[in-house]
Amino acid sequence: MAYSEDHIALAAEYVLGTLNADERAQVEAMMSVDADFKAVVDAWDQKFAVLNLMVGSVEPRAEVWEKIRAAIGIAEPQVPLILPGATPAPPPAANDAGPAPAIATTNVVAFSREVRRWRGIARVASALAAALVALLAIQLVRPDWLPEGLRPKPRVQVVQVQAPAPPLHAQYVAVLQKDGGAPAFILTVDAATRNFTVRKVEAPAQTGKSYELWLISDKLGPPRSLGVIGGSEFTERPVLASYDPDTVKNATYAVTVEQQGGTPDGKPTSAPVYAGKLIETVPAAASSR
Repeated sequence: MAYSEDHIALAAEYVLGTLNADERAQVEAMMSVDADFKAVVDAWDQKFAVLNLMVGSVEPRAEVWEKIRAAIGIAEPQVPLILPGATPAPPPAANDAGPAPAIATTNVVAFSREVRRWRGIARVASALAAALVALLAIQLVRPDWLPEGLRPKPRVQVVQVQAPAPPLHAQYVAVLQKDGGAPAFILTVDAATRNFTVRKVEAPAQTGKSYELWLISDKLGPPRSLGVIGGSEFTERPVLASYDPDTVKNATYAVTVEQQGGTPDGKPTSAPVYAGKLIETVPAAASSR
């Protein structure tokens, strides 16, 4: 059901408590017979409920009551208003000091209703504005003071961070062969860790003997043993970490045939059967290209 602005303002003032006793009785009577109007009053009650959460009851001081009584006592008498159809006041007695005040006309009554309506709307608008400002302030500063339904919902934002690809380390490979023949072994070296892997390709098996890998460099003097190459397809060793990168990159890598388990004194006992030098296959700068 649609209600006029007067009805809406009346419901709001009822919730605010600004009506007199007769007006409150009128609103309560309407609520008892009109469920839709009661819903309008309940809606205003919900809107103003936030004010009750922020303001506690305060007992006025005694001096405040005294001032109110004094103000009422010196108030000038109000000019009576006669509504259409009402019984007019009796004429003044003969001993009255003067003529009775003029009775307000229907236009005055209508103007009074208009003023009261706009006054009620202004009160409601002011109360709503104050409630909204207070609600926003509490939501920003102390949202835990509000009921669960009025608290702002947390905003969750998912941010995807793409980690950069790990940098590519330089990789070196040497083909260990004899006189340009078929590759006997493939040597791979990681420049960052200086670990190496030897893969057996075409080297024939040695009965009762072992292949041993050597690093040959002018900076080091005699060849340095890098260990025995195992019988499986791949052999991994971390021993190059004890040499500087330039030596590792520029050295010659050779393979000799030694006794089972390798040379006992760390010196080669025969000439190399396979040899080769490292070449760069994956540059370190490839990750930035």
